[in-house]
Amino acid sequence: MTSFKDNMNRRRFMQVAAGSAAVMALPQIPLNAAKKATPERPNILWISTEDISPDLGCYGDSYAVTPNIDELAARGVRYTNVYSHAGVCAPTRSGIITGMYPTTIGTHHMRCQGVPPEYVKCFSEYLRAAGYYCTNNVKTDYQFDPPPSAWDECSRKAHWRNRGKDQPFFAIFNFTVSHESQIRNRTDAMLKRLDALTPHERHDPDKAVLPPYYPDTSKVRQDWAQYYDIITLTDKLVADVLKQIEDDGLADDTIVWFWGDHGRGLPRAKRWIYDSGLRVPLIIHVPSKWRKLAMPDNPDSVKPGAVNDDLIAFIDFAPTMLSLAGIKIPDHIQGKAFLGSQKGEPREYIFAARDRMDEAYDLIRAVRDKRYKYIRNYMWYLTRSQDINYMNEMPTMQEMRRLNAEDKLEGPQKQYFEETKPIEELYDTATDPHEVNNLAGDPKYKDVLRRMRVIHAKWVRETGDIGLIPEPEFDEMKRPGGKYEKTTEPVFWAPKWQPGEATRRVTIYCPTPGSSIVYRISGYGQNDSAWRLYTKSVWLTQGKVLHAKACRIGFKDSGQVSFRFDDKVSGPKPPETPTMDKQHWLHKLDKTDLLKRLREIKELDGSGENGPYLKALKGKYASVRYWAVIGLHYRSNKAEAEQAKAACKKALDNPAAVVRIAAAHALCDWGSEDKALPVLAEALNDKTDKAGLYAIIALNKIGEKARPLLEQIKAAQKDSDNYVQRVAQTTMELLGDA
Repeated sequence: MTSFKDNMNRRRFMQVAAGSAAVMALPQIPLNAAKKATPERPNILWISTEDISPDLGCYGDSYAVTPNIDELAARGVRYTNVYSHAGVCAPTRSGIITGMYPTTIGTHHMRCQGVPPEYVKCFSEYLRAAGYYCTNNVKTDYQFDPPPSAWDECSRKAHWRNRGKDQPFFAIFNFTVSHESQIRNRTDAMLKRLDALTPHERHDPDKAVLPPYYPDTSKVRQDWAQYYDIITLTDKLVADVLKQIEDDGLADDTIVWFWGDHGRGLPRAKRWIYDSGLRVPLIIHVPSKWRKLAMPDNPDSVKPGAVNDDLIAFIDFAPTMLSLAGIKIPDHIQGKAFLGSQKGEPREYIFAARDRMDEAYDLIRAVRDKRYKYIRNYMWYLTRSQDINYMNEMPTMQEMRRLNAEDKLEGPQKQYFEETKPIEELYDTATDPHEVNNLAGDPKYKDVLRRMRVIHAKWVRETGDIGLIPEPEFDEMKRPGGKYEKTTEPVFWAPKWQPGEATRRVTIYCPTPGSSIVYRISGYGQNDSAWRLYTKSVWLTQGKVLHAKACRIGFKDSGQVSFRFDDKVSGPKPPETPTMDKQHWLHKLDKTDLLKRLREIKELDGSGENGPYLKALKGKYASVRYWAVIGLHYRSNKAEAEQAKAACKKALDNPAAVVRIAAAHALCDWGSEDKALPVLAEALNDKTDKAGLYAIIALNKIGEKARPLLEQIKAAQKDSDNYVQRVAQTTMELLGDA
């Protein structure tokens, strides 16, 4: 099958223009993008909020008190079918800023510090190259450190007001008051903020309408009411930033977006890829002068009070921004524009993924059309109710666990605590918006199930989903030995100059594939410290000094280098632009059939046959061998138990840590702790990143059988990996020795 990478247009990486570094710095941008004369371009303001579903008055929620957001919706377009590709912030924001699925570029695990391929850029960099002043205030959380090329300003003081005269801007304000942590915040400071709300603005817990998967208790109702209270606080912040736009006389020139980064910050919503975790509000106000730009064929579709039910995915945000700004969308971007001159056809499907959430591993994929949601649980043998320490701080979660322990949950409330998950789930969201009635086994929906299953498999294949590679294996692929690569320091090229000349043209070059360059010139005064994005040769005058550094996403930035006017740097021609990074994990992966083999072995889920797993255990890929052990561990064919046990004992000597850990876990479950526990003890100190997390999770899951390693588990509470610490602490509590 043709992979996503095979479809990439690499010619952009080979283009070079003599005397210009536009291609050297940003290969995907046309050579004339930075100096192309554009009559006028819109300003764009993003108002981003944390952890909210469309629980707003303008979306028909009578419990909500959101007058300012409702008024924005009355002046703009309210989008009703907008979805994140993940139920948590970091993978979500990684996809938004790059326009690519985290499962393609390796930023899918929570807080994983990814190393995307060399062609991946923050879309704001394209805007900067085209002349926009780009600011972010202040959250990033991209799964990589934001490169200095991404923003003119990225701080709590970042504001459009610092831009140059008549310069168009793209500004983001990220409001965090609606974050999950604030729902359970009962501190004096928070209570004071809530007390400042009027009686009309406070939400009565007794009037809350709870989803059917929550128990109806006073603590749950209190969380639900405070969730709505903090949305009202957010509404006031939205009013404030909109007033600033008005006060600056920019309202008629600024397209405003309001959106939430994923679903509400409550259990069975945030972190999950049910609609409660994916569906978000999106409101876009397009001033009248820009409606033809936004929707060339139908400007009235973005007039005040419009409602749009097209399916929109978060990875569509980046290309839509470029489309509105008149910048050609790079070929590698996986999203599609839904506004502007490059608007694509409406989507038929959105896709989503759940991978490691903090210290808890899972692997779930979803595809949704306007009505049906298909979910594939690749770790079906795990319960939904895995411990995540941070999530367990929520009173609602504590209530759910308490009532489950007391066997007092009813109906859909029990689903979260089922010992395993179905391999497939199918929901009719029109009749079952809370997704509690799984139709995957209903013969009446077999055609829908088959269609969605095929679409899911096609997406996994065509986007090069790497989720089946165990994280310890992937970490070693992306960053061998755990070592961060550093972007090479840039170098300067300049034609010869004659004594007496007052100016000199300087080209800056970095040999690291995919690198971007920022620069500044000292000697001009107060703006000397601001880094500018390098897109073309710089003219340097007598007495000034040119400073530059290079960056690449996932790499450490280079050191700063300087060039003085009379430095003797010249050559017959500028250096050639580097092409692709052939040593990058994705380019290496493309030369193998690993992903194909992984997909094949996971097609065996539920089959109960030992034979294919035993064969796979002899394969060359550690990742495939890992899933072979998992298949043997959770097989349904009890008649071949001894055969599986013998294979796992042999796997204790496998060269790959993940295979040894999986085999040891299986053997502990089967009563062979004597041989398995030493393997898990050794794995706690494995040098491979995240192998220790795999090991402590296995010890947690075997429960009382882990007691002989109590001292090692206790020591793991001080591990350098915070997630290992958390699981160790939970395990100590489980064993009654915390």
